[in-house]
Amino acid sequence: MYVSEWENGKRTISDRYALVLRQLLGVTDAELREGPPAASSLAADGYDDLLSRIESANSVGPAMVRAFEDQTELLRTMDRQMGASALVDQMAGHIHALEDALNFAVLPSARRPVALALAGASTLAAWQAIDSGAVERAWRHYELAKRAARDAEAPMYLAHAMAEQAYVLCEAGRPALGLELVRDAQCSLGQGGSSRLRAWLHAAEAELCAHAGLPDDCLRALDAAQASIPPGPEDRDPDMLSIFLNDAHLGRWRGNVLALLGDGEAVTSLYSALEVADPSFVRAKAGLHADLVQAHLARAEYDEANTHLRQARLLASRTGSVRQRRRVDLLSARL
Repeated sequence: MYVSEWENGKRTISDRYALVLRQLLGVTDAELREGPPAASSLAADGYDDLLSRIESANSVGPAMVRAFEDQTELLRTMDRQMGASALVDQMAGHIHALEDALNFAVLPSARRPVALALAGASTLAAWQAIDSGAVERAWRHYELAKRAARDAEAPMYLAHAMAEQAYVLCEAGRPALGLELVRDAQCSLGQGGSSRLRAWLHAAEAELCAHAGLPDDCLRALDAAQASIPPGPEDRDPDMLSIFLNDAHLGRWRGNVLALLGDGEAVTSLYSALEVADPSFVRAKAGLHADLVQAHLARAEYDEANTHLRQARLLASRTGSVRQRRRVDLLSARL
């Protein structure tokens, strides 16, 4: 009698019976209370839904993967111009769709391209989360990116996700541990990967060395980055679309690192980078002005520092960057 009443919605399932039925039917509490409790019905519905999802995932071919990658590229462009705060829901939906496609793809030939797209999208989502101050979400996105990179058998994407994840540790006040992670990323890549990615990894190592108080290691890593960067104005890595790095970008990064060390040469590098800065990289430009504040403060040039502080604050507010605003506030306290 109870089963009939449960099926017809005339009686709710008590917690006592729910405990027995969950063990008998092998379902969660939510599945039990939301769906029909009959074992045969539950099993059939579950397999039908599973097979439907598998069929949908298997229909994700090259054209669909390109559409996913195009969406990531659009979100990347919007992020660098507008900031991450306006893109949280769009990014979450994009990651969910990619993760769903990967979870139900069966054969490696179907999984690898989706996993690669997910690895790239997840590192972007993670960096956006860092910028928004959502550090736990950033960490989880990096873990997802690393799993996807392993699934895709893509060591470049794995190394990139590991090295970016080190910034979460640095922001949390553990730069030495972050440095270890960057160096592990370099070891995982070995002699493979593009020269542009290797230069990027050396520059990330230099920045983490500066935060960890290792000036000699920092300068060696900067030299290694300069030696690895390909010549010419091209900044995009065709094999690693998350990487934007050329001599101009590296000059800005070098200035940032030297400013962290309190090196007077930082000002020259940073002004050179400001002259050639891509105006579409709005958040990066906010960081560049903040670097100049730090560099001028190291030289006790307070008027110049104030000028760049105003620009940094304006651009950080424009992009909604919690990370940059926090840095601006810390620099402001030193003036």
